[in-house]
Amino acid sequence: MARKQKLAALCLGALIGLVGLAAFVPQRHPAAAAHAFDPADVAWMLSASGLVLLMTPGLAFFYGGMVSRRNVIGTMLQSFIALGVVSVLWYAVGFSLAFGDSLSGWIGDPRTFLFFNNVGTAPHPRLAPALPLVLFAAFQLKFAIITPALITGGFAERVRFWGYLLFMVLFSLLIYCPLAHWTWHPDGWLFRWGVLDFAGGTVVHISAGFAALAGALAVGRRRTHQDGHQHQATNVPYVLLGTGLLWFGWFGFNAGSALGANATAVQAFVTTHLASAAAMLTWLLLEAVRGQRPSALGAAIGAVVGLVAITPAAGYVSYGPALFIGVAAAGASTLAVALKNRSALDDTLDVFPCHGVGGIVGMVLTAVFAENGGLATTGSPALLIKHLAALAFISAFTFGGSYLLYKLTNALIPIRVNARHEAEGLDASQHGEMVV
Repeated sequence: MARKQKLAALCLGALIGLVGLAAFVPQRHPAAAAHAFDPADVAWMLSASGLVLLMTPGLAFFYGGMVSRRNVIGTMLQSFIALGVVSVLWYAVGFSLAFGDSLSGWIGDPRTFLFFNNVGTAPHPRLAPALPLVLFAAFQLKFAIITPALITGGFAERVRFWGYLLFMVLFSLLIYCPLAHWTWHPDGWLFRWGVLDFAGGTVVHISAGFAALAGALAVGRRRTHQDGHQHQATNVPYVLLGTGLLWFGWFGFNAGSALGANATAVQAFVTTHLASAAAMLTWLLLEAVRGQRPSALGAAIGAVVGLVAITPAAGYVSYGPALFIGVAAAGASTLAVALKNRSALDDTLDVFPCHGVGGIVGMVLTAVFAENGGLATTGSPALLIKHLAALAFISAFTFGGSYLLYKLTNALIPIRVNARHEAEGLDASQHGEMVV
């Protein structure tokens, strides 16, 4: 049996074994009983969960339109497959690692919600006091799905499908789940320390940005990049479609993080839109100032950078600061892209300059403009100092940890395609499919 077939058989056996345990091992799923939920909160959170899920197909179009024609399907599938892999992981142990009973603030006890045991329609007094716990778990799952999908832009056009799947599993369990626990669990050490991340600027975007940077370095440059060929988007309408889906879904991402149909959700909804609008305009105007024609690609990237940057701040800042965050993030990311283009770094789709730098700008400016504790509102630098210290730690953890995971993955399954397959393209070499 060929190596790929053996690997597929091993994965199939693991999946069947997991499903068997889930189906036949007795588990407890507490029902809501007489608890009365606000129907508006439940309806909004169901809708928000669907909106966040839509972001992953949106990301597939966003990335798929940027790569070369021979890599469109492979790149899009790298986002879509996360819907399957991360969902099963989250059910089995991921939710428990992220939100289970805290072990000294560093990780959740894997036994707490193993195979969604104790996850039912009853509320949880600390995690989801006004929602069914299973709805909270489903909402948080969508964040866990899109994070590894974001990373793929950093090593686009040159990784093996099976190697990527292994890295995604390792990253989700060893990087994403601990970081989510630190930041969002009531007993997580960053949460207790007072670090603010409303909807995932740190947990999702900074972690994905640094993981993508580590991937670009660990996997190495594309042959076309080494030869000095300029990368061009193959399908700008796909990019615009993806941007529209991302912008639409981001209202669930940010406003849904209020965990209810309330005033905070409304505030997050509006700040999200304003920051994205300001960043899109800033990106286009910066192109014009540099003597370039305003591009649809630039408008799309600018809009996404604004969405990234407002994510940690969405429910904490007012509308003027939201506009400022969008403008600042677009400026910083434009500069980061220019610096990257003058270097030898082959971050194919600018994940670190856009998501990493955008997330950093958002995290820092959250500490500046937060209505409760921000430097601009209280005059106290305490929150800003905490955010800067947390940023240093998180950057080292996500970059260093991801780099080691790439090396471990490569030792188990070669992560990079060979030269012939890279020239042929991932669509044909990895999947036997092509865009016609």
